[in-house]
Amino acid sequence: VQKFGNKAQTLKSLLSTLSTASIAPLVSFNSADWQSNPLGCINNIRTQLGDKPLIVRSSCAREDTVEFSNAGAFTTLLNVTSDQLVDAVNDVFLSYGKLHPQDEVLIQPMLENVIQSGVAFSHDPNTGSPYRIINWTEGGDTTLVTGGRGGRVWQMAGGSKVQNNSIHTPIILMLEELLELFGATPIDCEFASTFQADVLTLWLLQVRPLILLEDCESEEKQLDRLEQIKRKVNRGMRPHPFLLGSRTVYGVMPDWNPAEIIGIRPKPLALSLYRELVTDSIWAYQRHNYGYRNLRSFMLMPNFFGMPYIDVRVSFNSFIPSDLDEDIGARLVDYYVDTLLSEPSLHDKVEFEIVWSCYTFDLPEKLQVLREKGFSHEEQKDIAESLRTITNAVLHPKRGLPIAELQKVSRLRARRKILSMSNLGPVENIYWLIEDAKRYGTLPFAGLARAGFMAVQLLKSLVTVGVLTELDYECFLAGISTVSGRMQLDKMNMTKAEFLIRYGHLRPGTYDILSPRYDEAPELYFDWEQAAAESGGPEKFLPTSQQLSEIDSLLRWHKIDVNALELIAFMRSAIEQRELAKFEFTHNLSDALSLITQISARNGISTEDIAFCDYGVFRELQASEIPIKPSLEKNIEQGKARYSETLKISLPPLISRPEDVLAFEWPEMTPSFITSERVTASVVSIDSGDRLEGSI
Repeated sequence: VQKFGNKAQTLKSLLSTLSTASIAPLVSFNSADWQSNPLGCINNIRTQLGDKPLIVRSSCAREDTVEFSNAGAFTTLLNVTSDQLVDAVNDVFLSYGKLHPQDEVLIQPMLENVIQSGVAFSHDPNTGSPYRIINWTEGGDTTLVTGGRGGRVWQMAGGSKVQNNSIHTPIILMLEELLELFGATPIDCEFASTFQADVLTLWLLQVRPLILLEDCESEEKQLDRLEQIKRKVNRGMRPHPFLLGSRTVYGVMPDWNPAEIIGIRPKPLALSLYRELVTDSIWAYQRHNYGYRNLRSFMLMPNFFGMPYIDVRVSFNSFIPSDLDEDIGARLVDYYVDTLLSEPSLHDKVEFEIVWSCYTFDLPEKLQVLREKGFSHEEQKDIAESLRTITNAVLHPKRGLPIAELQKVSRLRARRKILSMSNLGPVENIYWLIEDAKRYGTLPFAGLARAGFMAVQLLKSLVTVGVLTELDYECFLAGISTVSGRMQLDKMNMTKAEFLIRYGHLRPGTYDILSPRYDEAPELYFDWEQAAAESGGPEKFLPTSQQLSEIDSLLRWHKIDVNALELIAFMRSAIEQRELAKFEFTHNLSDALSLITQISARNGISTEDIAFCDYGVFRELQASEIPIKPSLEKNIEQGKARYSETLKISLPPLISRPEDVLAFEWPEMTPSFITSERVTASVVSIDSGDRLEGSI
């Protein structure tokens, strides 16, 4: 088994043993040799390496150890010529500070014709999971990736098969050989690839022990989990008798966007509450109520060892009008899925860029793209007609579907007040707060959110057809009265106590019990000494008479059953009412989380621990006479065990085939390493001139 030394010692020990990569010729010497015979050191460099550009590298005893890496802590100089060698060596030694007898400087020739360089890990640096991770850039500058500032990232589960045609195969083979040579010690290495005289050569630039905060997971355990996920994905890819479309895709951001709302690795309580309130059934009830296909009993959000994903085929089915011919609908779902697969960067904006879920003034033109996919002109008209029916049912000023939704939201507010004055116990209160939040909160919220989406789509289409300008569009949205805008005004006009009575239930992490409410930690969120900026509220966009006339003509031409003023009123109110509904249902949810915290405290359970509890245990406590403390403790124990597995797994934002579970490249816009840590600190306004240290 090889042993690690400093950078130079480790590379020298591999010169005769490493078969999967090359190591450039090298010369090294310690500080004592340099101080006693610098000329001899220089002559040795020239003899061994010749008169060519060199890299003078640090090889300090305080870097690349099993305790700490100190990567990038000391000086390395590139493209050093012979006459610059003395100064370069002195600069590198000087960067060490106090010298140790084992401190050395390493000199190698600069590589030429470098086409790729980067770093590779045998294990995930954050979790210790056995993932082979390659972070690279085109060209020879490794500082971008070693400094965590960019590059592409590809990862593969250790022990899984790499496709023979993978461009990463040589690097993976090098990692596997290094793991074997160093006795399975987790490793971190730098590499470069050169292409010269039609020969591709992989170079090992350095290798060091990877410092891990967590114990390494065995490849067998990890592969077993991933194979379970792979089988589940494979089953989901098959045709389903009650679903249109031949296959699916799983994504973390389409539709109800779990990545944004609860995160990619939510604690069990947050995950189970989001399922309860939205993605298990409520989402489908709302879509069906609004005239789309009946997807009731289909869960929108499966999870893979606690990582939530949207089943995109299920989502796309729910945007197919219920009166549309099934053959057309099935082909439309396949078209949507194929479009997403061809442009995966659209996975967080499928409704704006891929799916047609409402009628707009530019819809007939947009649908023409379907002609090349085999949809006839009549079939395009059928799609447009079905979407027009849905849109008219939402827009009607007296019978529009959102009107009933607002009545439900008002009822939610009234029932919450009744609950707060009742003699129900905390478990019963939690149960009814959540039940009401579903029936009178997230269900109408989903409907109002659908209306709000339609409003934005209609508004955008007015720009597309030339009735409104981009500036008009921006002014319209800027004039919308929002909860955050009203909150700023109220902070200026209300006392602290009044303000917290109205807004105190809000949490930055809506479903996260560890996210303090405003009224639990007001000083974290607000500077009560700083005066709010004077504001009279947003100015409403006022269309010209010419624009109103053109909109009326468009509405008649497209058979939309409202006039221009009614459409503008709808677009404004729909966007505003969506925020109102969210404000109200999150009040119920936040109150329920507070009661869960209280129950936990009474039973000697911390808030940190109760975050690992599944909401289902509270339903069971409501339904049967079981002891609270042991029930919670058992559920928490199970949740912690499950969550420890959640943290070990990495999956791509978009899973388009079962093999993606084992190996994939991270999209460039996606953070490659996600921390499970949290930061809580006071918020400081940059304009206030306060110190930013210790703040967010």
